[in-house]
Amino acid sequence: MSLGSRIFQRERLDRYLETDKKFIKTMSAFDLIALGIGAVIGTGIFILPGTVAATKAGPGIILSFIVAAIVCSTSAMCYAEFASALPVAGSAYSYGNLVFGEVIGWVLGWALILEYVLAVAAVSSAWGAYFQSFLTGFHIGFPKAISGPFVPSQGTYGNLIAIIIVILISWMLNHGMRSSVRLNNFIVVVKIGIILLFILVGAFYVKPTNWHPFLPFGWVGGTHGGVLGGAAAVFFAYLGFDAVSSSAAEVKNPKKNMPIGIIGTLIVATILYVGVSVVLTGMVSYTKLDVADPVAFALQFVKLNWVAGIISLGALAGMFTMMVTMTYSSSRLIYSIGRDGLLPHFLGKLDKHGSPRNSLVTITIVIAFMGGFVPLDQLTNLVNIGTLIAFLFVSFGIIPLRRNKEIQNHHGYQVPWYPILPIISGLLCLVMLSQLQAETWIASGIWFVFGLAIYFGYGVRHSQMNRS
Repeated sequence: MSLGSRIFQRERLDRYLETDKKFIKTMSAFDLIALGIGAVIGTGIFILPGTVAATKAGPGIILSFIVAAIVCSTSAMCYAEFASALPVAGSAYSYGNLVFGEVIGWVLGWALILEYVLAVAAVSSAWGAYFQSFLTGFHIGFPKAISGPFVPSQGTYGNLIAIIIVILISWMLNHGMRSSVRLNNFIVVVKIGIILLFILVGAFYVKPTNWHPFLPFGWVGGTHGGVLGGAAAVFFAYLGFDAVSSSAAEVKNPKKNMPIGIIGTLIVATILYVGVSVVLTGMVSYTKLDVADPVAFALQFVKLNWVAGIISLGALAGMFTMMVTMTYSSSRLIYSIGRDGLLPHFLGKLDKHGSPRNSLVTITIVIAFMGGFVPLDQLTNLVNIGTLIAFLFVSFGIIPLRRNKEIQNHHGYQVPWYPILPIISGLLCLVMLSQLQAETWIASGIWFVFGLAIYFGYGVRHSQMNRS
């Protein structure tokens, strides 16, 4: 068999289902929505509505979040069909293997590794800084030497809190998925409660005059961007719902529950983002919201300092649940690639409790190292490109999925208006990719060249498909 034929071989669904049947199916639709909200709703909900309103859209930020949700929903529906038709671990990596071929699956898996690892590492670093700030309020100090990345010239040699929180989350996930899901669900409920507290209390301080003019920069507002410019800026606030699809092998009745989990996440997130935007821009003129912490600023502006303190707990909870979801998803992704032999085989093994412990420990070490020692300020944009590449292939992948004889008539959720909506979704992803900076493309290009070197140097020779 030629090299071209080998790398474009498509995996068989029955082999994936047979391999993944050792996972214990414990997750419900509610668990999936909580997992998704944990990833999507982070500290951004307390920052983006204010800063984007001030710099791009004015009170029209309310419409910006709705437009961004509509754009994101096209990809969400494509993910929902894949997760319903192919209830296997690995998300877009496994989907790519099944409908495009092994090399495309590898590229998507490599893109998702970039997304998950950088996202958790960056947030763990931010969580450490936020937690230190929280402790300072109680007059508890923290040595500077262990409170930042390895930058000796600035007197920091590692972020100990970031390392500890990553290890703690990994220990929790390894302790058992059922108990981890319960804790995640509880923290997500607390987080939503804090957001609703802001919306309900803040509503009493809304002044409709602050919404006038509602569209100061119009729909497309020149140097500011207007509503559509604001939508492009907040689009990335919704990213993370794709992590839900990684859990398909551990879900009860995945044909029904996976679409509910993915689409339900997007609906709840949209309601919360829009609610915060409405109240925030009603409490304070949008011209005053270009600050680092606009929600806390608005609460202090109306003398509600006690609520501002609670919001800081909401921010910590938001970052915590995001790290839980992304660490969980990354361990399932690494397991899937190891299962197929493209990474060392020990990563694709499950322990006696049906948990991919080896892949979880491995990814924890990588994330803890990056979050604790590597300055990530210039790398976080790579999270966006990894996500959008996966969205792109999943969107266009609906077409070969429908034509796949092994999977045809899967009787699960199907994207409406086929093939128009999947094509529109793919084109929208291309538009978003075109908005990323040249530096992001160069850095990601280096990452993908490194990934292809691993694939052709190791993966092709050890692939389970090539062995069989």
